[in-house]
Amino acid sequence: MKPGIELSEIRKKLMKNAEFTAEYERLQPRYDLIAQIIAARTGQNMTQSELARRMGTQTSNISRLESGTYNPSLDFLIRTANSLGKELQIALR
Repeated sequence: MKPGIELSEIRKKLMKNAEFTAEYERLQPRYDLIAQIIAARTGQNMTQSELARRMGTQTSNISRLESGTYNPSLDFLIRTANSLGKELQIALR
């Protein structure tokens, strides 16, 4: 990124592209959930390894989940939430 160019300026330019905007909006719920998982984990000073251990899965699965490169099952998300002391809630709007 060039010095002096802020991320918000780049986002504004990209959002003018209808195709980009549609894809951004399609992925937004996924990234919102990822952000919530990361916040819950780090808020408890928990490592990815500790979360994986609690869930009975591999650390690489947690890493892939948090990076957005893993398409988890509903059961995996429920186990993730429970391992963080949370409850998964899903809503259709």
